[in-house]
Amino acid sequence: MNKLVRTIAVAASLAAASLALPATANAGEVLDRVLKTKTLTVAVGTDWGKMAFLNDQHQLDGFDIDVVKSVAKSLGVEANFVTPSWDVIAAGKWQGRWDMTTWMTPTKARAEKFDFPAIYIENSVVGVVHKDSKITKLSELEGKVVGVAAGDSAEQYVNHKLAADWIGAEPIEYQFTPGQVKTYATSKIAFDDLRLGDGVRLDGALSDDSGVEDAISAGYPLKAIGVAFSTPASLAVAPGDKEFNDKIAAAIQSMKDDGSLSKLSIKWFGVDH
Repeated sequence: MNKLVRTIAVAASLAAASLALPATANAGEVLDRVLKTKTLTVAVGTDWGKMAFLNDQHQLDGFDIDVVKSVAKSLGVEANFVTPSWDVIAAGKWQGRWDMTTWMTPTKARAEKFDFPAIYIENSVVGVVHKDSKITKLSELEGKVVGVAAGDSAEQYVNHKLAADWIGAEPIEYQFTPGQVKTYATSKIAFDDLRLGDGVRLDGALSDDSGVEDAISAGYPLKAIGVAFSTPASLAVAPGDKEFNDKIAAAIQSMKDDGSLSKLSIKWFGVDH
């Protein structure tokens, strides 16, 4: 994968940080449950662009889905998917309802609630406007009404509260200050408002690049106007089960070593992220 050295450094740093935190589960508890039930239950979205979405057969599909299925196979279990809203996932109070989630920025603040066993892709957050908008760059969202998904790093960015606290992070450059921030359960709902027309409900939105590309491919009258920031994306689990962490980390490392992770990235995005 690209940025392999950075990825290894981030994973090592976050692993060290998580070891300093108090465990909230008995060691081996999650792994024991997964192996006993022969099921790895993973929380994902239904509209996360090419990461996770409902296909024409109304089945979950996408890069994250393929990655999770491969991880589950390495554990000798079946993958089971649940679809809570992102704000529920990010709150961290899982109470055993699922074992893992995908596509989370591994910040030090989040390391207080999660362990991050494996970084598996790089994610860019981009600005998007209606195709009829005269806005052509992020700085032109100054004073505008901007939509974001609640609990997402994009929400932290538009509120100028995004801490670039992952290893290898570049200093955050806030390219605009919105006049109003509207939060939504998912980015797709923000896109639904934005597609109504330039300035009708929103002047712009911020979301991951794959979600924006997916919306545009689906016929949404939108256009991207630049990258706000980029972050590594990690699998995330509840803290305290080192054995489970190690199994997940080993599964992703095996996918990197044999090239299957790169192949999945090219399959879904056309490039090796």
